[in-house]
Amino acid sequence: MMAWAMNAFSNNSSSILQQKFQRAIDDQLSSPASPAQLLLAFTLGGFLRGMTVAVLTFLAASVLVDMPVEHVLVLIPSLCLVGFFFAQLGVLVGVRAEQFDDVSFAQTFVLQPLIFLGGVFYSASLLPEPFQTLTHFNPVYYMIALVRYGFVGYAETSIALSLVLLSLATAALFAFNLRLFSTGYKLRA
Repeated sequence: MMAWAMNAFSNNSSSILQQKFQRAIDDQLSSPASPAQLLLAFTLGGFLRGMTVAVLTFLAASVLVDMPVEHVLVLIPSLCLVGFFFAQLGVLVGVRAEQFDDVSFAQTFVLQPLIFLGGVFYSASLLPEPFQTLTHFNPVYYMIALVRYGFVGYAETSIALSLVLLSLATAALFAFNLRLFSTGYKLRA
């Protein structure tokens, strides 16, 4: 999941920022493609890069260790939603960034803490009370719960609730990015 998420994010945030610096984004914005088509093109680019890295990582790990997949019908949609979410997040950061330090800031001080505090390495139920409740406001917590359930069949949260929340968050991020592309916010010179 993390390979897919970080590659989807990195691909889109750096690609958009680099195109803004080189002013190549102007050519795409003046093309007959609609803002929705441009947004989907960027999103699918990051999504596919993340998926490629994740599949190769899974295949390599499967050769070395036994990788259980308990609930494939939960795992595949969950991974797709996670990839799409982080691809959209990469688009948002790339559009808003004015220099490469802005992208690094988002990765270092926003994404990494959310990932590490999302229950990757521990069960959220082991935390003392204010932190246990705060963990439930972390969207990565639900992503990790879905993927963990897909692989090993263990869940701390409702799987249906996690899927709904992740779907809503992804749709909201897509709608927000579509609005940014439609208005040309920080994309047009």
